[in-house]
Amino acid sequence: MTEENENLLELVDEDGNKVELEVLDVITLDNKEYALLLPPKNGEEEHICGHEDCDCADDEVIVMRMKRDGEEYTLELIDDDDEFNRVSEYIEKLEDEIED
Repeated sequence: MTEENENLLELVDEDGNKVELEVLDVITLDNKEYALLLPPKNGEEEHICGHEDCDCADDEVIVMRMKRDGEEYTLELIDDDDEFNRVSEYIEKLEDEIED
């Protein structure tokens, strides 16, 4: 996390590029934690979440699995489409409840 804003997280993508993301929230589903992240606002149309069918390049929330390693957390792409869909549906359900 950066010093200026503790809600910002700097990640390194598979090409070695640094990407700064805003942490919106952390949710728990099926005993796993997921980080809800906003992509950088630099105009790039890149799918840094790893799912070409998502809208993360359009300022949509990026979801990554959090894995605890001792005191530290690492973020992982969700490779399993079923898991990704379950988490996406859960987030939509939470959004609907907030709107009501």
